[in-house]
Amino acid sequence: MSVTMSNPLWQPSDERVASANLTKFMRFLAGEGTASPADFETLRAWSVERPEDFWAAFWRFAGLKASRPWDRVLTHGDRMPGAGWFEGARLNFAENMLRHRDDRPAIIAWTEDCRRQTVTYKELYLAVAKLAKALRDDGVGVGDRVAAVMPHTIETIVAMLAATSIGAIWSSCSPDFGKQGLLDRFGQIDAKVLITVDGYLYNGKPQNIRPKLKELTAELPTLERIVMVPFLEAEPAGLDGAVLYADYTTNDATEVSFEQLPFSHPGFILYSSGTTGVPKAIVHGTGGTLIQHLKELMLHTDLKREDKLFYFTTCGWMMWNWQVSALATGASVVTYDGSPFHPDGTKLFDILEKDRITHFGTSAKFIDAVKKAGLEPAKTHDLSALRAVLSTGSPLVAESFDFVYGSIKRDLHLASISGGTDIVSCFVLGNPIGSVWRGEIQTAGLGMAVEAWDDEGKPVVGERGELVCTKPFPSMPVSFWNDPDGSRYRGAYFERFPGIWTHGDMIEQTPHGGFVIYGRSDAVLNPGGVRIGTAEIYRQVEQIDEVVESIAVGQEWDGDVRVVLFVRLREGLTLDDELIAAIKKRIRANTTPRHVPAKVVQVTDIPRTMSGKIVELAVRDVIHGRKVKNTEALANPQALDLFRDRDELRT
Repeated sequence: MSVTMSNPLWQPSDERVASANLTKFMRFLAGEGTASPADFETLRAWSVERPEDFWAAFWRFAGLKASRPWDRVLTHGDRMPGAGWFEGARLNFAENMLRHRDDRPAIIAWTEDCRRQTVTYKELYLAVAKLAKALRDDGVGVGDRVAAVMPHTIETIVAMLAATSIGAIWSSCSPDFGKQGLLDRFGQIDAKVLITVDGYLYNGKPQNIRPKLKELTAELPTLERIVMVPFLEAEPAGLDGAVLYADYTTNDATEVSFEQLPFSHPGFILYSSGTTGVPKAIVHGTGGTLIQHLKELMLHTDLKREDKLFYFTTCGWMMWNWQVSALATGASVVTYDGSPFHPDGTKLFDILEKDRITHFGTSAKFIDAVKKAGLEPAKTHDLSALRAVLSTGSPLVAESFDFVYGSIKRDLHLASISGGTDIVSCFVLGNPIGSVWRGEIQTAGLGMAVEAWDDEGKPVVGERGELVCTKPFPSMPVSFWNDPDGSRYRGAYFERFPGIWTHGDMIEQTPHGGFVIYGRSDAVLNPGGVRIGTAEIYRQVEQIDEVVESIAVGQEWDGDVRVVLFVRLREGLTLDDELIAAIKKRIRANTTPRHVPAKVVQVTDIPRTMSGKIVELAVRDVIHGRKVKNTEALANPQALDLFRDRDELRT
């Protein structure tokens, strides 16, 4: 690895270290006699060695609201999966989000056409009270599912808080998903209520989604209520049976009755990428999500009540959940819905300046795009309030570190972070009181026993290995939906190394104690930092008459990953521009724009195993010039030669 320099790119000042939440937490531990860590490294080691003490102390430090304390912090701590956290405790996720009820801004919401809305904590509480009562009056209760096809707006956050306040389970997707992509997800969970919009705005173009919603809702037989939030029109029509949000919330409720629930009560359903079929519905507990997010926001991100957190995300990405949890700190959450490059790449930096954002989160791809556009925000915008930039979705390359410090701001904490939908949080992330090294993620999370393992299951430093976590942590999924014996859950993370969480990322631990991530070790695609599954692409492509079969892989390209689709056509047919356009059109219409391949290439055969399964990893290795392991397991290993040294993949 050759991404580091002899000196760090940034070190916090003595003043920043002294005022950091991490420093306060270490003083807190010493003050109550729990531990006496001298520095961050000592603290992290203690948090992994003594997880019960660490998580209990952080609960006290963060002041989590609960109607009943826990009996035991950790039960069956030697089991993974199977460990239990904070058994006996009773709490409510939304109550922790709404602990502040004053006139400070809770949410500042921007749209692509520069509409700006603000809601205070007092107003947010009242809005949640009204929607929660409407849901209760509709018979929605503990364990019922509330689904949402929504942009990143105030109403979306209100809806999530209302649902979780009554113990319902929240699940959301962004409105750019195709009908089949939505059905693959929501069709599994038997939702009782759907909250949605008439459309959204992207690249200056309004996108009416009501025809798609009409088809979708016709195939969701358990829906009892559809609530429509106006976005494109003041009073949208065209979706039978839908009630307008304003009409639905005309009750006189002023108080929220927060259901007090176990720590592991299901609160959220997020979805895997759909590599081997329909996406897995991953169920996350309210307590685990809450305490993990607060740890990351308060300690690793140094978010305080006076701060403003702006994360560029959609409601179909786990970073939406992560950002919204910042409400529990009392900070202001700033949202944006639309294209970050319409009409030009300065839009998000305009928001940073106007609202004096302190913490800005985005994707590595966005930072790279700003760099390629020749923008230099440090010269064009007042970013004096900005203290931290967070990047996730895909590895932040070393050159992007240089760009941030050279062209955005010299004195800020640049935190590359990585985790996933699987844990709705991070394995590795920032350390606001530590040095930032070029190309490196600073640290593993407190309380997270993260290591890099070789093929024999031995920890390695200074070389690539599998990202594993060797001990339980609170934000492990509660379950997969419709997985009564837990076999799919165990198979997803614990098959390779029994009892050890294997995440599917290739990672290297550095001499500084940091990490470098090299991408996925499985067949999940990761264009622009958004994980998508190949199965969703295949389901669309192979319905095209001319296509016999296909295989999609991610090609490392220009500091990111681009989707490459290889197709085998019917005998005698040749791939042309018209067919390529038809393939891309179908994928875009029925999945999301990010599923659309950058390259479509014709081949005459596709390699497969003896049992007939196509081998994406082998093809991915071939196009990158890497040696393919276990070719003897292939029924037709000669087919690999068809993917080697393709001219189409050089541009």
